[in-house]
Amino acid sequence: MPVIFPEAIIAAILSIFLFLAMCAALVLIIISLKRPTTLPLIIAGALVVLSLIVVVVSPVNVPVIMGLIVALLGTTVAVLGGNPVTRRVLEMATHGRVRDGVNGGIILDAEAAGVADGEAPAGTGTEVLRGGTTIGYLERLSVVIALIAGYPEAIAIVVAVKGVGRFSELSAAESRERFIIGTLSSLLWACVVGALVRLAIW
Repeated sequence: MPVIFPEAIIAAILSIFLFLAMCAALVLIIISLKRPTTLPLIIAGALVVLSLIVVVVSPVNVPVIMGLIVALLGTTVAVLGGNPVTRRVLEMATHGRVRDGVNGGIILDAEAAGVADGEAPAGTGTEVLRGGTTIGYLERLSVVIALIAGYPEAIAIVVAVKGVGRFSELSAAESRERFIIGTLSSLLWACVVGALVRLAIW
């Protein structure tokens, strides 16, 4: 009869737990993307934080094959989950004062956006911070990959590139507020999930 070592049992239990937790979090995030509500996001966030606590106190790491699966699931959760999480945080922070644009930015009146009279049609406003959704996905992907690879210094590069690229659009208070809150929310989510995966597999 083969001997089963306690470490192997713990590793198997940890692997199954992380797999189920990441799958559940991903399903809840997809639900939030299709129908924006707070409860699925809270549950998904709780699952991610619980998983992080479990891997911090666990004496073993998951096996290599399971580690790859957890890494792929974790990366997907980080990249996709940051979108509804960031949007919900921005809604709470701005109390719905700022209108979203069709290109992933926000709508500001001409004066706030720094546009000269006549450049924007009356009553329409100007969209700034365009492409924010796509940039958010790329930002979180970069951060998670950097953390899993053991190169957290890359986060500073990501933030610097984003800040330089957006510098000219940050003259309005609404733009600055959205940029700072959105970036911090997105980075926090990506860092928590990235740390979870890193600790689970290394």
